[in-house]
Order: sequence, then structure tokens, then C-alpha cells
Amino acid sequence: MTVVELPRLGIGTAPLGGLFSEVSEADAAATVATALSAGVRLFDTAPRYGHGLAETRLGALLPTGEPAPIVSTKVGWRLRPGTGAAASTTVVPDWSEAGIRASLRDSLGRLNRSTVDIVYLHDPDEFADEVAATGYPTVRRLRDEGLVRAIGFGMNNCGPLADLVERYEPDVVLIAGRLSLLDHDAADRLLPLCQRLGTAVVVGGVFNTGLLADPNPAAMFHYRPVPAEALARAQLCRAICAEYDVPLAAAAIQFPYLHPAVRSVVVGCRSADEVSGNVRAAATPVPDELWHRLAGAGFVPPSLLAG
Repeated sequence: MTVVELPRLGIGTAPLGGLFSEVSEADAAATVATALSAGVRLFDTAPRYGHGLAETRLGALLPTGEPAPIVSTKVGWRLRPGTGAAASTTVVPDWSEAGIRASLRDSLGRLNRSTVDIVYLHDPDEFADEVAATGYPTVRRLRDEGLVRAIGFGMNNCGPLADLVERYEPDVVLIAGRLSLLDHDAADRLLPLCQRLGTAVVVGGVFNTGLLADPNPAAMFHYRPVPAEALARAQLCRAICAEYDVPLAAAAIQFPYLHPAVRSVVVGCRSADEVSGNVRAAATPVPDELWHRLAGAGFVPPSLLAG
């Protein structure tokens, strides 16, 4: 359905906006440069990532010539100047046509682009009426006007996202944290629905906020300190992968590709080393025997291995 040819691996830029900890200008530049040198062509961002910082950094660091990298950003939440002594920027929901157009215009300015490849309505879980009245009609018009090439929804919750896919049949969706070795929620309804309707799926959060990158007691899981049960499961998954000489990160990144609706995986990176490690993990061979072993231990839904 989407006219955007999505590469298998992309970079998520929430870390470049300072998620969890600050990233220096030098590290941000090295992160993007390493990704480009490795052939990464998809960069996902949003105004909410560092209150515009991630978009601003991408705008300064991405090349503008052809072939230009594929960039996705998001609308639905606007940056507003704060009040008071600090005068910091605030983020407010705005699903009106004027608000969405202003948000995209501001994003394009930060990104140093006249158009963007993909625009997602960002986390509209509690705004179904607004999406129906103005949100989706507006992004559809933006696509018709050529300001964006593909439209869809970016969310963390599968149920509401599946409802939106069924109603609107978007070009593409981004589901974060719900298709991983530890969380199979997207496999139940969302992925079969997208496959049937021809909606492309981009998967983020394959490390579940870091736990599957490095299972240790200090890791995060779904943006919170890791529960003991989740930590034990992640460590077991790592041990099974090690039996096949496959790094856990390789299985985590490649797991979503088992479903044919998945076109891309985006991984958040905050350093050149993280980019290099994730690129290697995405290219590491994962034998079928390991997928079946992981399925037997409950880390892979057997339905994804059928046929």
C-alpha cells in the first residue's frame, strides 16, 4: 500500500533527544554518521523526542542530496513555549487540522526538509474522536498534497492500534515494545490484520527499553525498573541463544522479521558503538533451529514459524 520502500533496519532517535540521559553533540554526530556509513537509510523521529532536539539534530546531520535518507516523524502533540522563569517548552495534544499542519511545518523546519516520507499520528490512544474528526482526514490531505508520502499511526498499545488499522487502513504503522522476544501482543491481532489489509509494519522497542540488549538487574523493561521474572526470562533467552553462538541482540532485532507484515525494525541508538553493534546484530545469521528452540521455551509464538 505505501509507496515508501522501507529498509529492514532503521535508527530510532529518541536517545538523540536525551531519553534517559543526555547525548552530546559529538556523540549525536557520530551516531548518525556511523549509521549512514553502514548503509542505514531509515531514521524515525518526533517532536516529543527532546522537545524538538532529535529533529533538529537530524536536520543538521542528514544529507540532503539523492538518494536522501527516509525520515519519519509524528504529529498530534505540539511544542508550545512555556511560561514562567524557566520558560521551557511544553508538549500538548493538538489534533486539529491547524495544529497538525503547524506541527508538521515546525518539524520540517527542524529537519531542514520540504517534505517527509512518513508521518504518524503519535499516541492517539485516548483521542479516537479527534482522530476521526480532524486527525486522520488532515494527514490524508497532507499525503494528497505531497507533503508526506505515507501516513499511519505510531503507538505502544496493540488493541487501540488494531482498531485504528481496521477503521482507516493506513499505509504504515509503528508499534513499539509489543513485538519482542518477551512480548508477543502484536502477533495476536495487529499483525494478521496488517497483513490482510496491506499495511506495512515498522517495529520499535525490540529490546524492551534495554532489557534484551543487556539483561542485568539495572536494566529497564517497558520504561520501568525490570521485574525479577522478566529479568530471569531475558537471561534464559540469552543462554539459549548462546547455545547457538548467536548474540541475544541478534535474535531480538531479527525476531519481528518472522512475520511477513513487518517491513522494518528501528532501534534506538545513542552512540556510534551502539549503531555498529546493532548493524552487526541485524546481519548475524540466526539458524532456524534456534527459532524453534526459542519457540519451545515460549519466546517465539509457534504461529510465526508455521510454513
